[in-house]
Amino acid sequence: MLKPYPLKLRPVLKSALWGGTQLADSWHKAPLGESVAESWELTVREKEQNCIANGEAAERTLNDVLAEMPAWIGSRHCGERFPLLIKFIDAEQTLSVQVHPDDDYAARIEHDSGKNEMWYIVDAAPDSEIVYGLRDGVSAEDFQRAVAKDRIRDVLRFQRVRAGECYYIPAGLVHAIGAGILIAEIQQNSDLTYRVYDYDRLGADGKPRELHREKACDVVVPMSDEEMAGKRFSAAKAGEASLAHPIYFRVRKCQALSSGEVSVQVGEESFAHLLFLSGNAEIVYADGSISVSRGDSIFLPAGLGACTVRGEVEWLETQL
Repeated sequence: MLKPYPLKLRPVLKSALWGGTQLADSWHKAPLGESVAESWELTVREKEQNCIANGEAAERTLNDVLAEMPAWIGSRHCGERFPLLIKFIDAEQTLSVQVHPDDDYAARIEHDSGKNEMWYIVDAAPDSEIVYGLRDGVSAEDFQRAVAKDRIRDVLRFQRVRAGECYYIPAGLVHAIGAGILIAEIQQNSDLTYRVYDYDRLGADGKPRELHREKACDVVVPMSDEEMAGKRFSAAKAGEASLAHPIYFRVRKCQALSSGEVSVQVGEESFAHLLFLSGNAEIVYADGSISVSRGDSIFLPAGLGACTVRGEVEWLETQL
């Protein structure tokens, strides 16, 4: 039986027509110059599976190990599907305007789970912006009329962003990542996306990409400026800051200063995932230590106990 230890994961890379080269050139996820739209840093899915790069489980998939050691996910998890998906997204061009269903709609219509997610802005070009909901006062009926008349841009809320900001994207919120933005995304483990508007772009087959406007109109949830303000967080200067919704996942931004250390507690309730944003460090646990650096993705099994991150480094820590 495997004894728990920090698992260093290899990413699953995805291409898309809007992807850039940052994840290859600056984060070394692929050969220099290669276009990488998404780097899936924690994925336990049938077709997308992280391989483990270190220790006794090296070269096995995380899927395989968790099937053997289900307690490593943690007692908070219920159901058959692994609960989370974590990725980097590099948007050289603007992504489509889209919306995700909640759990109830997804179960009834798609026989799937819904999708709530969080964006941490890793890097952003000057004046870059995201689509973040509908303008204040726009109703679901207004949205439906705008979609029908191909005037959706008239009802969208555009939000300028900068590195260090965090945005919670609940199911039902219309959104899009703008050009020149690199994000870390933590989400429910679902790939359900209803595309509303795609700038009349053509896909790899030379045809317009499929839109899902009827379903998008079914699930859209308008929110006021006040409601939207409550879903934004800033962690640019925080040494440790809680960032995200406690129902689906808990995220904190952590920072260890030069020669400093930060404790990470990994109890029986949940695994922890560490996504390193800068620096170099080591993770010290009961039976040893591993070295980590910018871009590394680390799975800490539930029940691992007290760990210490030592070095000059920043990371996002996610637990259930």
